[in-house]
Amino acid sequence: MDMDLLITHPEWLLLALAPLFFICIALEWWFGVRLRRLPTSAQYRPAEVVCNFILAGMHQVADIIAGLLIAKVYLHFFGWRLFDIEMTLLTFALLIVAQDFCYYWFHRASHRIRWMWAAHVVHHSSENMNFTTAFRQSLMYPLAGMWLFWLPLVVIGFDPNWVVFAVLLNLGLQFFVHTQAIKSLGPLEWIVNTPSHHRVHHGRNLQYIDKNYAGVLIIWDKMFGTFEPENETVQYGITKPVNSFNPLVVTFSEWRDMWREVSQPQLTLAQRFGILFAPPATHQSVSTTSDTTPSDTTPSL
Repeated sequence: MDMDLLITHPEWLLLALAPLFFICIALEWWFGVRLRRLPTSAQYRPAEVVCNFILAGMHQVADIIAGLLIAKVYLHFFGWRLFDIEMTLLTFALLIVAQDFCYYWFHRASHRIRWMWAAHVVHHSSENMNFTTAFRQSLMYPLAGMWLFWLPLVVIGFDPNWVVFAVLLNLGLQFFVHTQAIKSLGPLEWIVNTPSHHRVHHGRNLQYIDKNYAGVLIIWDKMFGTFEPENETVQYGITKPVNSFNPLVVTFSEWRDMWREVSQPQLTLAQRFGILFAPPATHQSVSTTSDTTPSDTTPSL
């Protein structure tokens, strides 16, 4: 696909990468699952795989529709840009690093602000980890405010099309960390996000909760104190299970619970604000198959 066309229409980038994604899925399923070289938590359960693909489709449609409005917002703020940045190899590299920094804070906020977690929980609600888990996304990200985290890049002076391209390239690269087939990438583990780091992020083990928010570079977690290496076997999922393969239930269950709580009578304004924007609740627990029993419902990516 022509590069200029991708920059003009960055939303097509993930479609361009789709054949590579499906090749990886097929290889993981054949060599890892069918030949039984991967644990049961990597299995391709038909109902869940179908759910993951439907969620991905819903997410794409929502992004395209919301993108029409968000593009106008970005263009408006681009008119207030601080610098006129010409895109070269150097400035593109700077954009990739800056975008990854913004992604870290978006991802961290998505775990620590319940309004954002209500969208992000969809990605974490699976108790399996394989390449199709990367497709498990929410159509509610635009409402949750994901787009706000890239706005500073536009104000700095990066062209909105290039910003969106960098965001989608970052997300596309993250597909490859959703696997149990790769144990370690050696020295790269010190610098970049790897399958090992991201498995921790999806763990509900107590020591893994709210760790390893990295998109592409793991250095942000090491700088800001959220890094955790993979030691104990990862127990995947969230501490408040959804227990459904219905895409609508998976998408809206946390929004439903949040609405029920915030609409209770006799709550103060501060209490309602806390329900919506404080960290996810810490009052509920579930048992896992490990010796560690998480004591809260805090996100566990």
